Amino acid sequence: MAIDFGRVLTAMITPFKNDMTVDFDQVKKLAHHLVQSGTDGLVVAGTTGESPTLSKEEKIELFRVVVEEVGGDAVVIAGTGSNNTADSIALTQAAEKLGADGIMLVCPYYNKPSQEGLYQHFKAIAESTNLPVMLYNVPGRTAANLLPQMVVRLSAIENIVAIKEASGSLDQVSELRRNLPDHFAIYSGDDSLTLPILALGGKGIVSVASHIIGPQLQEMINAFNSGNVTIATKIHCSLFPVFKTLFITSNPVPLKAALNMLGWQVGGPRLPLVEATQAEKEMIKKTLSEAKLV
Repeated sequence: MAIDFGRVLTAMITPFKNDMTVDFDQVKKLAHHLVQSGTDGLVVAGTTGESPTLSKEEKIELFRVVVEEVGGDAVVIAGTGSNNTADSIALTQAAEKLGADGIMLVCPYYNKPSQEGLYQHFKAIAESTNLPVMLYNVPGRTAANLLPQMVVRLSAIENIVAIKEASGSLDQVSELRRNLPDHFAIYSGDDSLTLPILALGGKGIVSVASHIIGPQLQEMINAFNSGNVTIATKIHCSLFPVFKTLFITSNPVPLKAALNMLGWQVGGPRLPLVEATQAEKEMIKKTLSEAKLV
């Protein structure tokens, strides 16, 4: 299955109103803004979108709204993964009916399945849909590391076409690229590792920082792909403080604080996450100022 998800995908936040209901007006505005500022595709209801605290109904409405607003202008990838295979299949099929371009499946969290369990989970969901599938490996959040040999095995399933790799291990990325088919796309799951992963044959980034520096990320990837590695490195180094500051506490807490500072009405996070502390906000504001973003 040949599909190009693009190079800069934004793991989109979910804006909330003061009463913590989803602010769909802000969802629409933000989706358009992201597409106009360097984003090739949107990942909706992923970790950055606070998927653990979104209901199934909210996720389905988010898929519907984003597809209606920017479908055709950008790739829309629905975050349908969970630690319940049957629920993930049902949500995946709903996303497909709504016109999503693909799905992203995070490793099942808390259950701590074996590698064989991970394989059977992803296989069952992939076989339930015609949509292309991006796997998402983030062991720091899930306590389950999807190992390279299992990704290679999964790549034999026709519609499993990409992985968002956020293990933090460049050795693991090297093993993936060494053993996966050329057409299988590897995306960095960490903004600060985008450039190193590009050097290892990665395709791009599923980004948090692209909410505020999408054009700069595209510029960095363009420079690298054009052979201007020195320029790409210079851009990476200039953006590095932004990458790190957006993770001074649990994502998307710093990002929501940053967006609110930049004039977006995205609200705070839902419990059990809480807003950034005053000290964290000062650090975020300082970084935005030094990066000439505010």
